[in-house]
Amino acid sequence: MWEGLSIRLEGRIVVLEPLRPDHREPLWEAAQDERIWAWYLGAAATRSWFDAWFADALAEAERGQEVSLATLDATTGEALGSTRFLSLREEHRGLEIGSTWLTPAAWETGANVEAKLLMLSHAFERLGCMRVELKTDARNERSRRAMEALPAQFEGVFRKHMLRPYGVRDSAFYAVVDDDWPAVRANLERRLAAKRQPA
Repeated sequence: MWEGLSIRLEGRIVVLEPLRPDHREPLWEAAQDERIWAWYLGAAATRSWFDAWFADALAEAERGQEVSLATLDATTGEALGSTRFLSLREEHRGLEIGSTWLTPAAWETGANVEAKLLMLSHAFERLGCMRVELKTDARNERSRRAMEALPAQFEGVFRKHMLRPYGVRDSAFYAVVDDDWPAVRANLERRLAAKRQPA
């Protein structure tokens, strides 16, 4: 795994820090709204499912296969959700950002915008990535709008790509490449500045 991939990333709205066992209970509290899991489970997360998800996230990080991060409020330290660097392909200078969820109270606050800015900055400017991928259920319009707003380039739909608890998933794939990064960064910074302006 890339040296320095698993580090704390600090912003003004959120902090992303490598997942630790003590994040489990705060994240469970943040994960209660069933809307979070509509395109993952198709239902609310149960405690047994969440504990298995959390254990898997820690195990994947231990194996160096993924880097799971807790998304925390930068001011209060409150747990807001989680995200990951995954599909790590150091030899090809590429990775994926995914498995992202936020408690609905953090939606439309700039939390996701800043998290993506922190993660993409880390990928392109510190790790030297030339490609960062994102994907979602092709029917997940909210997630697709967020990817398009980066803006990430839509690269197509993999039909019958995955099996989810709610059924067969076609996955919509997006990517940002290093050539895109300056414009994407400028756009994310503009969006964050707008979020910080008083109403």
